[in-house]
Amino acid sequence: MSRKPIIAANWKMHKGPAEAVEFIEEFDNLIGGSSLVDIVLAPTFVSLPAVRDALVNSELIQVASQNCHFEEKGAFTGEISIGMLQEIGVDYVIIGHSERRAIFGEDDRLINAKAKSLHAAGVKPIICIGETLEERDANQVENVLRRQLKEGLMELDGEKMFETVIAYEPVWAIGTGRTATPGQAQEAHAFTRKVIGEIFGEDISAKIRIQYGGSVKPANTAELMSQPDVDGALVGGASLDPGSFSEICKNSTV
Repeated sequence: MSRKPIIAANWKMHKGPAEAVEFIEEFDNLIGGSSLVDIVLAPTFVSLPAVRDALVNSELIQVASQNCHFEEKGAFTGEISIGMLQEIGVDYVIIGHSERRAIFGEDDRLINAKAKSLHAAGVKPIICIGETLEERDANQVENVLRRQLKEGLMELDGEKMFETVIAYEPVWAIGTGRTATPGQAQEAHAFTRKVIGEIFGEDISAKIRIQYGGSVKPANTAELMSQPDVDGALVGGASLDPGSFSEICKNSTV
């Protein structure tokens, strides 16, 4: 099964509008006019309009939000609705990132509510899953991933799963400099694909793209992407530099 790689830059709480536009100008020159991978930029909320405007003529790069609320409107101070993101022109929304889970207390039920709302609105979710170091050391990786998938994907539209991306991010490898070995990544991705097949059927599981996230760098991208079930990367720190991120995108097809 041939799946086009998807490489997403999660800028987290970095880059205001001016710096984001500077990044795009430099990155465009480095990446060229065509790519064998889907490229997604996920800036901060305040930079989304500037990024969308800077990419108005780009057919190469798509835009993601780092989060959303599942309700259309209401008394939710500080939150952003999916409709507001659609008005800006957002293509994807990242949900369930380990930092949202650990710092802000988001659980599988909340992530599932967001996923269902995104499906209903026709916006593509990037749904993050992954285990902590304590869970890995306790041999709970499969139990954790199965729970996150079963609960996070509950009652989703099977047909729209083709447009859904799963991002496996071992929490112990995020921002630590530690990276899962290609074998560890492949093992987790293959298990993830198996569980998706149990929920939605093998046809969907064979087509859905599963990214790896966790200290992805230009030097380790090609080896990670050589694994049969690794279909892309959700890149944090290394995506802040246009040179580094362009090399990751290029190395994803080596």
